[in-house]
Amino acid sequence: MTSDNDRRGGLLARLRRGRSAAPSRGRRRLGAAVRLIAALTLAGGAYTLFAPGVQAQENPPLTGAAAEGKALFDVSCVTCHGRNAQGVEDRGPSLIGVGAASVDFQVSSGRMPMARQEAQAGRKPPVFTDEQTRQLAQYVQELGGGPIIPEGDLSRGADLAVGGELYRINCSQCHAFSGGGGALSSGKYAPSLMPASDRQIYAAMLSGPQNMPVFGDNQLSPQEKADIIAYIQQSLQNTQDPGGFNLGRYGPSTEGVAIFLVGIVALVFAALWIAGKS
Repeated sequence: MTSDNDRRGGLLARLRRGRSAAPSRGRRRLGAAVRLIAALTLAGGAYTLFAPGVQAQENPPLTGAAAEGKALFDVSCVTCHGRNAQGVEDRGPSLIGVGAASVDFQVSSGRMPMARQEAQAGRKPPVFTDEQTRQLAQYVQELGGGPIIPEGDLSRGADLAVGGELYRINCSQCHAFSGGGGALSSGKYAPSLMPASDRQIYAAMLSGPQNMPVFGDNQLSPQEKADIIAYIQQSLQNTQDPGGFNLGRYGPSTEGVAIFLVGIVALVFAALWIAGKS
């Protein structure tokens, strides 16, 4: 009888211990979860408090020049390039990342704004002043960054001989040896360099407009760009054509046509005159 009572007492004790152990484990797990959440909340709050600059800004503040450029952009460019210069399908590309150099080239040469969609944007009188062009360029630069044109004399310390060699290697295939330009495929063309300013030449090398490749500082150093600019402006743009007519400066094609029309025809008439005299 005593042993039965002992067994019943032991069984009841074990049941009580099991019931009390289960809530104890649940409370421990709940407490651990609460402590983890509290630690994460404290860590997040401390990070937000001590590192506010990491938070992304959808509309970062613009400098004065960029704000003026945005006002111009919203009036004259937003139709094709969209709000915040993100582009509009079948109208105009995104300008994020193109940099101030691209805007300076396109706007200062009158290629932008385009009058209509064509195979290539042609040069025309600019719509914006130099100051307005720089404001537009600054706005696009602050939106997404990109190449910029250095300030100051862009041909300082240039070597004309080196510039001529670099021009003949990298530029003459499209712009011709004389800088008069030439035809490309699909209705496109390499424009004449005669009216180009030093900033426009530098910007074109940095941004690669139309079919032109990009000549970054890894391809042509700033000094080599200065050499090319000096050669174009001092040798090509100032040529006085001492031999007579320049024939458009398109190279051997026009010269060959001129020789045929003038030289060969003159020889034929000379031969006929000699034959008639004899």
